[in-house]
Order: sequence, then C-alpha cells, then structure tokens
Amino acid sequence: MTLAPYVRIVAQGKGRARSLTMDEASEAMSLILSGKAAPEAIGGLLMVLRLRGETDAEIAGFTQGLRQFVQADLPKADLDWPCYAAGRTRGAPLFLLAAKLVTHAGFTVSMHGVNSAPKGGADVFATYRQLGFEGSALHFAPLADLSPTALSLLKLRDVLGLRSCINTVLRMWNPSGAGASVQGVFHPSYRGLQSRAAGLLGDRTLTVIKGGGGEFERNPSKDASLFGLRDGGDLNVIAAAQIPEAQRLHDPDHPVDLPALWHGQTTDAFAEATITGTAALALWTLKARPTLATCQVLADQLWADRHSEPGENR
Repeated sequence: MTLAPYVRIVAQGKGRARSLTMDEASEAMSLILSGKAAPEAIGGLLMVLRLRGETDAEIAGFTQGLRQFVQADLPKADLDWPCYAAGRTRGAPLFLLAAKLVTHAGFTVSMHGVNSAPKGGADVFATYRQLGFEGSALHFAPLADLSPTALSLLKLRDVLGLRSCINTVLRMWNPSGAGASVQGVFHPSYRGLQSRAAGLLGDRTLTVIKGGGGEFERNPSKDASLFGLRDGGDLNVIAAAQIPEAQRLHDPDHPVDLPALWHGQTTDAFAEATITGTAALALWTLKARPTLATCQVLADQLWADRHSEPGENR
C-alpha cells in the first residue's frame, strides 16, 4: 500500500478534499513509520496539512499510529514529559531541574526528546548526564533511540523549510504509557488542539501550557493559562503570576549555570522560581497535593531539601 490515497483525500482540490478521519490518520502514520511510504508523498501530505491546519482527529490519529512504534524499552513512569523545543528562545533547560524535583516527591518521570541545543543554549541530554541524573527516577530517552524514523520525520523541516504536525504529535506520544503528561507549546492555539486530541485518544490527565521556548516551563512573572484534561474532563484555568516583577524568561544576557544552581554553588531567585513553579504544575498534574497552591508549597520544600534522599516528601 502507498500513501497516495491519503494525500489524495486532503489535496484533491477545492470542494473535494476533506480532512482525514482519526483511523485514516493512524493508518497513514503507520505506513510512514513502516518505511513503505515515498518521501515525496510524506512531504506532500505533511505540507498540505500544514497549509490547511490539522484537525483534532488528524493529530489524534497520527499520535495513535506513532504510539504503536517504540523501538526501545522504556521503564513505566508516572509522568510523561516531552522535550522537543530547540528554538532560539530557549536557554538553559530549567525544566530539567523541575522534573528532577518531581522525582524527589516519589514519582517517576519519563522525559524524551531531541538531543540538540539552540544557539547559546544547553543540550538537554548532555545536561542531564552532566548533572548525574542517569539511573535515577528521571529517565531521559533521546528520540534517536526511541524511533530513528520519527527523528527523520522531524528533520524534514531542514528539507521543507517548515515545521510539520510531527512536532505536535511527538509531544503527545507518551512512549512510556504514563498515566499523566505535561506538554509545552510555543503557539497558544496548540494548547486546545493538543488537549482535544488527547481526549479523542482516551487520555485522562494532561496539563498544557505556553512555555519557555515551547517547553513545559513556566515564567513565574506571568499568569499561566492551563489547558488539558483532569479525569477525562476539560481543563481551562488561570494560574496567577508568582512574582510581581515582569521579567524575561531566558535572558541571553543572564545565562544560568544549571549544575552550579542545582548543587547550591550559586543562587538565582528568578531561575529558582521558574523551577519550583514548573515543578508545582507537574506535581498538581500528578495530584501530589489537592491544589496548585499546596503543590507550590511542596515544590518549594523539595527545592530547599533537594540534596536529601528522594521520596521523603511524598
């Protein structure tokens, strides 16, 4: 079978083209990942969808197809944490320290993503290893290990000059099958798209924010719009800013030394508020405490006690 029928559905002309159903999108993604689809057809399909805008069912279907293709064994985790933003607006991956704090509350976190760094930023996987987080309850799996084919789809941006829905689908992948997920987006409109698509997939617990550089990373000086799912129902609430002074997240003139910050060799009030605020959102997603405010108290405590044995504060 070829990808041609699916390209024809979405691109056959005004008045005749239509969106893919969830099943059709899943079949198309399975065909692509099997290596049986022509590269011209893959590019054509992805760019038509990019031009028109993907539907909830198409994103859900592509994600469903991707979830069937994991080429590495991952430990079961409580929380899925995708990491696929490498844009110029992302600096030091403060969210990595936030994820580590979550494990200190006794949870396991599965982080997966692209092992690359923006200009002037830090490579997330390299930083993960530099901090000595390997072998802990925070597991990071590079996309190259999970699915080389999915990585090649992501890299089509270099060929086509545009991003495709693969960026969104990878964020929704959840290859460890965790019961809860956190996701960051760069464009606000994708918060609702990812939430609705997750609902079509039967996911039940998800928090999506517009985060630093597109990652799940909160700016503590701004109100945060929280989208997603709670027990299968829609989530749409506002979390008030944590600090009064507006400040730019990842100011290139003020780089953050993550190892020094983590080990207490330096302090940075804004960076620490970013870390604990992001961790609080993740802990709230996991229902570590009943409210976001009490999860913030827990995150602050976890940061203060980060060099004690993990799990003591659960």
